[in-house]
Amino acid sequence: MQTILVIDDDDSLRDTIGLMLEQEGYRVHLAADGREGYERSLTLRPDLILVDLRLPGMSGVEICRQLRADKVQTPIIVLSAVGDEIDKVLLLEIGADDYVTKPFGRRELMARIRAVLRRATTDSHRVIHFGDTEVDIERRVVVRKGEEVKLTPAEYNLLVFFLQNADRPLTRDVILNSVWGYNSFPNTRTVDAHIVKLRQKFEADAAVPRHFLTVHGVGYRFLP
Repeated sequence: MQTILVIDDDDSLRDTIGLMLEQEGYRVHLAADGREGYERSLTLRPDLILVDLRLPGMSGVEICRQLRADKVQTPIIVLSAVGDEIDKVLLLEIGADDYVTKPFGRRELMARIRAVLRRATTDSHRVIHFGDTEVDIERRVVVRKGEEVKLTPAEYNLLVFFLQNADRPLTRDVILNSVWGYNSFPNTRTVDAHIVKLRQKFEADAAVPRHFLTVHGVGYRFLP
């Protein structure tokens, strides 16, 4: 049975989510403030964390940032209220795997939860190779020519997405939706900027890429 930790200071919503998850067959733990939630994340090591953006004691952003700094790779879904000034790119850069905007329906939340858990389960216990690079999915460690390559969470997630979709033409919108978690964004330079970083770190010549290819009029294709 998979375990989900819900961190939210809204008693009614927290209890409702907890009951819903139990009905879906998950083991549930609840925390009412950020500090308690962070500490329980470390001690329980749940399979998934649902965390509200605004919390007393420690914000959702601070929890994400600190857990990733502690090398805790538990998947995280952030809950944010309509009207919150939320920088979605920032959330995903600091390690959140997805976000859901309140109010949300049961079906939407469960779909997000299942998708994130499915990704985490599928990715575990795998080592993937391309060129002179080795990607240990379970440990989130990338090694090139015997040396570890430092990646931001967004760079790593983009790399894994390419590995999972090798030799497929991918539009920028598909990449944004799959890696950053939203269907569209007014500026697709987010994708382009991260492709540049991957080329710099993994191509023998970033100016003449062999793995991360541009498909003109479409987007990108990854060739192992």
